[in-house]
Amino acid sequence: MQAPAVLPHTPTREQIERLEGELLRAEAQGAGVVLDTWHHFADGLVARTILIPAGTCLTGAAHKAEHLNVCCGDITVWTEDGMKRITGYAVLPSLPGAKRVGLAHADTMWTTVHLNPGNEQDIDKLEDALVEDAEQLQRRRLALIENTTQPESIQP
Repeated sequence: MQAPAVLPHTPTREQIERLEGELLRAEAQGAGVVLDTWHHFADGLVARTILIPAGTCLTGAAHKAEHLNVCCGDITVWTEDGMKRITGYAVLPSLPGAKRVGLAHADTMWTTVHLNPGNEQDIDKLEDALVEDAEQLQRRRLALIENTTQPESIQP
Protein backbone atom coordinates (compact mmCIF):
# COMPACT_ATOMS: atom_id res chain seq x y z
CA MET A 1 0.00 0.00 0.00
CA GLN A 2 1.33 3.44 -0.88
CA ALA A 3 1.43 6.23 1.68
CA PRO A 4 -0.24 9.54 0.94
CA ALA A 5 1.99 11.76 -1.20
CA VAL A 6 2.24 14.29 1.61
CA LEU A 7 2.69 13.25 5.22
CA PRO A 8 2.44 15.86 7.96
CA HIS A 9 5.79 17.16 9.18
CA THR A 10 5.05 15.79 12.64
CA PRO A 11 2.35 13.12 12.54
CA THR A 12 0.50 12.50 15.79
CA ARG A 13 0.36 9.09 17.42
CA GLU A 14 -3.33 9.03 16.49
CA GLN A 15 -2.54 9.68 12.81
CA ILE A 16 0.11 6.96 12.80
CA GLU A 17 -2.30 4.50 14.43
CA ARG A 18 -5.03 5.36 11.89
CA LEU A 19 -2.57 4.68 9.06
CA GLU A 20 -1.54 1.47 10.80
CA GLY A 21 -5.21 0.39 10.87
CA GLU A 22 -5.46 0.95 7.12
CA LEU A 23 -2.24 -1.01 6.53
CA LEU A 24 -3.56 -3.88 8.66
CA ARG A 25 -6.82 -3.92 6.69
CA ALA A 26 -4.84 -4.04 3.44
CA GLU A 27 -2.71 -6.87 4.82
CA ALA A 28 -5.85 -8.82 5.80
CA GLN A 29 -7.03 -8.49 2.18
CA GLY A 30 -3.75 -9.86 0.87
CA ALA A 31 -2.12 -6.54 -0.04
CA GLY A 32 0.48 -6.54 2.72
CA VAL A 33 4.24 -6.83 2.34
CA VAL A 34 6.00 -9.54 4.31
CA LEU A 35 9.14 -8.13 5.91
CA ASP A 36 12.13 -10.45 6.20
CA THR A 37 13.49 -10.35 9.76
CA TRP A 38 16.80 -11.40 11.27
CA HIS A 39 17.95 -11.43 14.91
CA HIS A 40 21.55 -10.93 16.02
CA PHE A 41 22.91 -11.53 19.51
CA ALA A 42 25.97 -10.32 21.40
CA ASP A 43 26.66 -10.37 25.13
CA GLY A 44 24.03 -8.11 26.67
CA LEU A 45 22.59 -6.98 23.31
CA VAL A 46 20.04 -8.02 20.73
CA ALA A 47 19.51 -6.50 17.30
CA ARG A 48 16.51 -7.05 15.04
CA THR A 49 16.89 -6.27 11.34
CA ILE A 50 14.14 -5.98 8.76
CA LEU A 51 14.37 -5.49 5.01
CA ILE A 52 11.84 -2.88 3.88
CA PRO A 53 11.25 -3.24 0.13
CA ALA A 54 11.08 -0.11 -2.02
CA GLY A 55 7.58 1.35 -2.13
CA THR A 56 6.57 -0.07 1.25
CA CYS A 57 4.67 2.11 3.70
CA LEU A 58 4.86 0.82 7.25
CA THR A 59 4.52 1.66 10.91
CA GLY A 60 6.86 0.48 13.61
CA ALA A 61 6.15 -0.98 16.99
CA ALA A 62 6.41 1.24 20.04
CA HIS A 63 9.21 -0.05 22.26
CA LYS A 64 9.29 -0.07 26.05
CA ALA A 65 12.85 1.20 26.45
CA GLU A 66 15.26 3.60 24.79
CA HIS A 67 17.16 1.96 21.93
CA LEU A 68 19.01 2.69 18.70
CA ASN A 69 17.84 2.39 15.11
CA VAL A 70 20.43 1.79 12.39
CA CYS A 71 19.16 2.52 8.90
CA CYS A 72 20.76 1.91 5.51
CA GLY A 73 18.81 2.76 2.36
CA ASP A 74 16.41 5.48 1.31
CA ILE A 75 13.34 6.07 3.47
CA THR A 76 11.18 8.94 4.65
CA VAL A 77 10.52 8.35 8.33
CA TRP A 78 9.05 10.15 11.29
CA THR A 79 11.79 11.23 13.71
CA GLU A 80 11.62 13.27 16.86
CA ASP A 81 12.41 16.25 14.59
CA GLY A 82 9.56 15.51 12.18
CA MET A 83 9.45 13.66 8.87
CA LYS A 84 12.90 13.25 7.33
CA ARG A 85 14.19 11.54 4.23
CA ILE A 86 17.17 9.42 5.18
CA THR A 87 19.49 8.26 2.43
CA GLY A 88 22.56 6.13 2.89
CA TYR A 89 23.42 5.26 6.48
CA ALA A 90 22.03 6.78 9.68
CA VAL A 91 21.70 6.05 13.39
CA LEU A 92 18.59 7.34 15.20
CA PRO A 93 17.95 7.11 18.92
CA SER A 94 14.41 6.20 20.01
CA LEU A 95 12.75 7.08 23.26
CA PRO A 96 10.33 4.69 24.98
CA GLY A 97 6.89 4.76 23.35
CA ALA A 98 8.05 6.34 20.08
CA LYS A 99 6.02 5.04 17.16
CA ARG A 100 7.43 5.60 13.70
CA VAL A 101 5.92 5.64 10.25
CA GLY A 102 7.92 5.37 7.07
CA LEU A 103 7.87 5.07 3.31
CA ALA A 104 10.80 3.30 1.66
CA HIS A 105 11.94 4.88 -1.61
CA ALA A 106 14.50 2.09 -2.15
CA ASP A 107 15.14 -1.21 -0.40
CA THR A 108 16.11 -0.26 3.15
CA MET A 109 17.64 -2.24 6.00
CA TRP A 110 16.41 -1.13 9.44
CA THR A 111 17.98 -2.50 12.62
CA THR A 112 16.89 -1.85 16.19
CA VAL A 113 19.52 -2.43 18.88
CA HIS A 114 18.40 -3.17 22.43
CA LEU A 115 19.93 -4.03 25.76
CA ASN A 116 19.49 -7.71 26.58
CA PRO A 117 21.09 -8.09 30.01
CA GLY A 118 19.83 -11.65 30.51
CA ASN A 119 21.07 -12.73 27.05
CA GLU A 120 17.58 -14.00 26.24
CA GLN A 121 17.38 -15.65 22.81
CA ASP A 122 13.74 -16.77 22.82
CA ILE A 123 12.21 -14.38 20.26
CA ASP A 124 8.72 -14.39 21.82
CA LYS A 125 10.13 -13.54 25.26
CA LEU A 126 12.32 -10.81 23.78
CA GLU A 127 9.42 -9.26 21.89
CA ASP A 128 7.28 -9.32 25.04
CA ALA A 129 10.05 -7.60 26.99
CA LEU A 130 10.91 -4.98 24.34
CA VAL A 131 7.67 -4.04 22.55
CA GLU A 132 4.52 -2.45 23.95
CA ASP A 133 2.09 -4.62 21.94
CA ALA A 134 4.10 -7.65 20.85
CA GLU A 135 1.01 -9.54 19.67
CA GLN A 136 0.63 -6.98 16.86
CA LEU A 137 4.08 -7.66 15.39
CA GLN A 138 3.89 -8.95 11.83
CA ARG A 139 5.83 -12.12 12.65
CA ARG A 140 3.16 -13.08 15.18
CA ARG A 141 0.20 -12.05 13.00
CA LEU A 142 1.49 -14.13 10.10
CA ALA A 143 2.18 -17.11 12.38
CA LEU A 144 -1.44 -16.99 13.57
CA ILE A 145 -2.72 -16.86 9.99
CA GLU A 146 -0.43 -19.72 8.98
CA ASN A 147 -1.52 -21.84 11.94
CA THR A 148 -5.21 -21.29 11.20
CA THR A 149 -4.94 -21.97 7.46
CA GLN A 150 -2.72 -25.06 7.56
CA PRO A 151 -4.60 -28.38 7.52
CA GLU A 152 -3.95 -30.61 10.49
CA SER A 153 -1.33 -33.22 9.77
CA ILE A 154 -2.60 -36.72 9.22
CA GLN A 155 -1.02 -39.23 11.56
CA PRO A 156 -0.21 -42.67 10.08
